Amino acid sequence: MLNFNKIDTMPDDDSPFSNAMARTKKDAMTLVHRALIGGRAALAFQPIVSARAPHTVIFHEGLIRIPDETGRIIPARDFMPHVEEIELGRQIDCAALEVGLKHLALTPDLRISINLSARSIGYGKWNDILGRALRRDPAIGERLILEITESSTILLPDLVMSFMKDLRKRGITFALDDFGAGTTSFRYLRDFQFDIVKVDEQFIRNVAHNTDNQVLVQALISIAEHFGMHTIAEAVENPIDSDWLTEHGIDCLQGYFYGMPTLSPPWMVSAQAV
Repeated sequence: MLNFNKIDTMPDDDSPFSNAMARTKKDAMTLVHRALIGGRAALAFQPIVSARAPHTVIFHEGLIRIPDETGRIIPARDFMPHVEEIELGRQIDCAALEVGLKHLALTPDLRISINLSARSIGYGKWNDILGRALRRDPAIGERLILEITESSTILLPDLVMSFMKDLRKRGITFALDDFGAGTTSFRYLRDFQFDIVKVDEQFIRNVAHNTDNQVLVQALISIAEHFGMHTIAEAVENPIDSDWLTEHGIDCLQGYFYGMPTLSPPWMVSAQAV
């Protein structure tokens, strides 16, 4: 049984509002725990397309979705900020990996990315799930991308580098998520040698009209190119930003303009139609 007492659910004061907020947070965590135990976790898939050929999907990102007993999706904002440092966060990473690997096993031409906290590296259950899948089909690693956030990476740099080195031998690709949002030094960026960097959405939104963001995005693209990393722009929501990003050298695009996350991706719809 997970220990929710480690979650900061105690209010800063004794007001009715603070007590209500604390109860809401704890209730959300309990619902998440029950959903994981009940095997209800799912992935919503969002396409990542080529900037030069936007009708070409390069891969899909699998985003964790956790429904309660009625099927209502529990908002990620109600639990994600509170699980990073506790075991529930590790179990969410396990559920995402397990669901993602099932999709890869059922769809031979599919390539997907799954999010992973650096704190889950070395977590026994997560490693067992991946190990079993690779033993059943060693080639499945070549279609799996693991996304690790910049803020998570910098907490455990030596562990992350060793982990990446080992799993690259099994064909797995690594993406640095939210590039530019954290404090990764250039030395670490060089040493990690990520295959892909995803430029954080705060720099992408309205980039065609925001000169400050333009300078920052061009710098981030230049840094990534210098280290031989492919670039993805997150949160692309209109054709104007898409055109600007393509013109200035971004490799791939992800966002609502190209497709919203869906629990019914094309390969599932096709399989159900047969």
